[in-house]
Amino acid sequence: MNVKSRRRFSPEFKAQALELVALGKPVDVVARELEVGPDLIYSWRRKAEKQTQLVCGVEGAVGDRSAADELRLLRRQVANLQIENDILKKAAIILGTSNPPKKGGS
Repeated sequence: MNVKSRRRFSPEFKAQALELVALGKPVDVVARELEVGPDLIYSWRRKAEKQTQLVCGVEGAVGDRSAADELRLLRRQVANLQIENDILKKAAIILGTSNPPKKGGS
């Protein structure tokens, strides 16, 4: 009996895959490169969009949220932005769009 164990992917791996798709690479190509199914990438994208909608969703009247809740939300957003920034830096290096070295002069 040949039993396959279920692979688990880190949030960073998922974010990197979604970032490659966001940069314009087709989902099928990204899926093949990362050796995952395209349906899995679409699923990750739906979950990420749903999470973004929850974070950026319309809130009630001003003052409904406590200061602690507001601080937690802002910290979560900062963490997400830092992860996205790191992914963009890595993608720039991978795609060769980093700043070219300066030409010699004196």
